[in-house]
Amino acid sequence: MIYAYIAVMAITTYLVRALPLTIFRGKITNKYIRSFLKYVPCACLSAMIFPSILFATNHIISGAVGLLVAILFALRNKSLVIVAASSCVAVYVTELLMTLI
Repeated sequence: MIYAYIAVMAITTYLVRALPLTIFRGKITNKYIRSFLKYVPCACLSAMIFPSILFATNHIISGAVGLLVAILFALRNKSLVIVAASSCVAVYVTELLMTLI
């Protein structure tokens, strides 16, 4: 039975990727559809990552602090390494303070 499940998922995954290529053969010229399609990957990635940011730590507050620090550093155009490192340090310090309190 597991092979049937694998086959169904393989077909589903293939259809999701192949149907847009066969349906939309020409270049999409509608500016609204192009704008929508431009932001779909960012929206999907954000929807998948956001819950993990908040719930990956022991306290939701430390996840929120790390998120805020990452946003602040990213808005200041810091490199990805600086943003990631600073948010990790913020989470660590917040977790440490919360265990002491």
